Amino acid sequence: MSLSLVSKTVNRSQQLSISFRVLLGLYLIMPLCLLLYGLDVAFWQNGLRENLPTRPTHFLLFQILFGTPHILASTILLVSNGEYFQFYKRNLLWMTLAIVVVFGVGSLFIPYRVFYVAVAGWTVFHVLKQQHGVARGLCQLPTWAYQSLLWLSVTAGLLIYIGIFLHNRLEPDTLLQLKNVAGGLTAILFLTAFYCQRYARDTFGKCFLWANVFLVISSFYFYVQEYYFFAILIPRVVHDATAYICYVTHDYNKHAVTPQNALYRFTKRYSISVFIVLPVLSFLLAFVLQAYGDTFFAWLTETIFGVEIKKVVTLGVLGYFALMHYYSESITWKAESPYRKFILFSK
Repeated sequence: MSLSLVSKTVNRSQQLSISFRVLLGLYLIMPLCLLLYGLDVAFWQNGLRENLPTRPTHFLLFQILFGTPHILASTILLVSNGEYFQFYKRNLLWMTLAIVVVFGVGSLFIPYRVFYVAVAGWTVFHVLKQQHGVARGLCQLPTWAYQSLLWLSVTAGLLIYIGIFLHNRLEPDTLLQLKNVAGGLTAILFLTAFYCQRYARDTFGKCFLWANVFLVISSFYFYVQEYYFFAILIPRVVHDATAYICYVTHDYNKHAVTPQNALYRFTKRYSISVFIVLPVLSFLLAFVLQAYGDTFFAWLTETIFGVEIKKVVTLGVLGYFALMHYYSESITWKAESPYRKFILFSK
């Protein structure tokens, strides 16, 4: 993270503000993927598609670069600031108990596919809610218009997600029905956006509105063309990069002048830039946990208990962090949140 990702506000506090133009620039991942798709069709005889994984999670590198790091970053931000943890500890406790009950006890009698669809729905909602939430301040849409665009996006996105990740487990007729319904919802989303754009405050707000709409349209298009990697990569890049910009800007505004927690007091002692602390730490943790976590815990349980327990980290630990992330992010960035004192936006 560098100063090029944020713009400095002109005020006495010398805080940084998040540039909406930079956030909008993240959506350039869509034409970039479209360009690669065009080159693959025109010149590479679909060689790129044949060599891409059916889903990004097949690449360990993808997991290290996307998804896991920003989840860990948000967790570090929450627990490293004592006042935040104290403010939300009751919410976190209740959510932890809910996860234990639903995914622990519930797993004994709730079918796997019900769990899968529930988690998939929460994932898609989390990703798209963030992007529509960012755009909401610019567009100033009526509540009904905002809710319509959000839920059409989430519903279409969920069907695309299921169609991609379960395409080897579902019957061809079921997959065709999913694709048709997702296509219908995507078309309705486009028409709804065309109508609702009249309520956007200005041209820049309209650009953000359409960027979020094309986030779903592009994913659907690549899903139909069976470029599953691109279909998942596009929203993942936009979402994760947007989150990191918010996290790093928050930490700069809170800790750059006078560090207020042990992490930033330690890094300031060694003249480590605030801009790299959270990204480096979260990416390093993601690499260690994804690459070595399961192996270490399998060895540990076999050594101590004589039983090798697999996937403790990737399914258990990181799964818990992911679910807590989806929940905590829904409350920690609201207008009354203590986080928001250190976040500003500008065009």
